[in-house]
Amino acid sequence: MTEDARTVVVEEPVSRRWWARTALAAVIVAIILPIAVSGLRALLTLLLVCVICAVVIVVAAYWFLVSRGAVRALAAVVVVLPIPFVAIYLIREGQLWVVIVSAALVVVAIACARRALRPTPAQSLMPEHPAPPVLHPFLVMNPRSGGGKVVRFDLQRRAEALGAEVALLSGPEHLDVTELARDAVRRGADLLGVAGGDGTQALVAAVAAEYHVPFLVISAGTRNHFALDLGLDRKDPARCLDALHDGVEVYVDLGWINGRPFVNNASFGVYAEVVQSPQYRDDKTRTVLRMLPDLLGGGAGTRLSARVGDDTVTGPQAILVSNGPYATNDVAGLGRRTRIDSGLLGVVTVSVADTAQAVGLLRRGHGRGLVQRTTTEVVVDADVAEIPVGIDGESVRLPTPVRCTITPAALRVRVPRERPEIRVAPPQLDWIRLWNLLRPGPVGRRVGG
Repeated sequence: MTEDARTVVVEEPVSRRWWARTALAAVIVAIILPIAVSGLRALLTLLLVCVICAVVIVVAAYWFLVSRGAVRALAAVVVVLPIPFVAIYLIREGQLWVVIVSAALVVVAIACARRALRPTPAQSLMPEHPAPPVLHPFLVMNPRSGGGKVVRFDLQRRAEALGAEVALLSGPEHLDVTELARDAVRRGADLLGVAGGDGTQALVAAVAAEYHVPFLVISAGTRNHFALDLGLDRKDPARCLDALHDGVEVYVDLGWINGRPFVNNASFGVYAEVVQSPQYRDDKTRTVLRMLPDLLGGGAGTRLSARVGDDTVTGPQAILVSNGPYATNDVAGLGRRTRIDSGLLGVVTVSVADTAQAVGLLRRGHGRGLVQRTTTEVVVDADVAEIPVGIDGESVRLPTPVRCTITPAALRVRVPRERPEIRVAPPQLDWIRLWNLLRPGPVGRRVGG
């Protein structure tokens, strides 16, 4: 075992113990209250009713997505029917207030448990390193990206006032961004940066990693997912330029897909098929609803497989491979990565070829429903020679098999010292550790690895 995966004995703060005790007390009251008011049999009946309604909603939602016409309309009605049914049942049984109070106690218990297990910033955030001065920064700016943020925030003038050379992607001719960045390094640039979309960010980032020069992210794109995960200000991209004179460096991973870099993710299957439709940009909702019945029902699209380490998932409808795993242990954490320096790809596969697999999405299954893994390599294959792939939001077609890998700490990202969207990673609900917190004295904690 390496030193990075070890168990150490630490003295937890007293406040953590009280948060843990409060969480346990709330759980106990949430369980005892409905039993005391209605009895154990009534509680089991209520749980059974809720499970049945949840299954009905999921199955109806599945049929809404894979059907057309009258069947889709009927499924839409069935999706919402269980909600008033449960409400009427609870009112008739006089248990509505009990359920509301118990649900509130569960929410309190989860909040207190996460507060008790909350890591310190030093444990959760990516380490910062001193940033040496830069003399010849070179920035690529796309005036069309993000609805014209480059012009709206006067980014070119502000960057040039700080000594940066700026190349605008404004002409009608196509510019090879990769070659543009390489030429800048050959001419003496000691920092590369991009004000544009994540796809352009990835191309220039790969050059920065190749030549071992720092990379600057300016949040002038539309969604700015990479900037979000770095904690940068997405409302005012001009603040990203502060890194040129008051910055630090974080070392982040860089993903690769068939030799092409990506900073966020690569998507396969349903989403990649839909976004390649010519009608998608004009009417996203109508295009998705029109295409999903064929894609999910097996009438169109390709049959995929994903080899994740020693495991193989066959026939998933969607695969998402990300540069670092996304947080999935709470609703607020979905869609962002608090760390991009784990040296691991995040992998999510969704299989919904029938109603059984749709119900399987309610739990994290093995080979059916929802599968989540971390790994250093993913190989996606198909029954065709070429498949559509969404790479950092851009749609391309790649020959199969498609190989995704990761290069740990490949990129020196220069960021401002003050970043408004830095967020401590939400903790996993580790009930064993929570139970250990209830007892006084040192607690063994596994760190690293």
